[in-house]
Amino acid sequence: MKVVVQRSLKSSVSVDDKIVGKIDSGLVLLVGFHVDDQEKDMDYMVKKVLNLRIFDDDAGVMNRSILDVGGSILSISQFTLYGDAKKGNRPSYIKAMPGDKAKPMYEKFNEKLKNHGITVATGIFGADMKVSILNDGPITILLESEEKL
Repeated sequence: MKVVVQRSLKSSVSVDDKIVGKIDSGLVLLVGFHVDDQEKDMDYMVKKVLNLRIFDDDAGVMNRSILDVGGSILSISQFTLYGDAKKGNRPSYIKAMPGDKAKPMYEKFNEKLKNHGITVATGIFGADMKVSILNDGPITILLESEEKL
């Protein structure tokens, strides 16, 4: 599982020119699932996202998590995180989990975040989405579940 985490001042996602999800201060997550991902990968990633200390404390040091600051999350499904362009110029997505399996994983991932008291806005899984991100910092972190090994 891969998650691109961006600290955001405000962000939104639109489908067919209609805003379907938006947040003020918090995190934008671009979420991709590998064909071999299991629930343990999701649990690891939920813990990492919730405890990632990338918000400033009173001294201006990145020492607070999303839980500490009470921010929101905009979660966007992104199978292209597993695009492999090593051979040729057209990426291969064979390492990305197929949509019929990834959708329930993505929904469960978002529910697990919500279970910790976080407001989670989303796009529409599989839709052509337009994402507007006001990146704060800019702070962008790439998390991979295989790093837990």
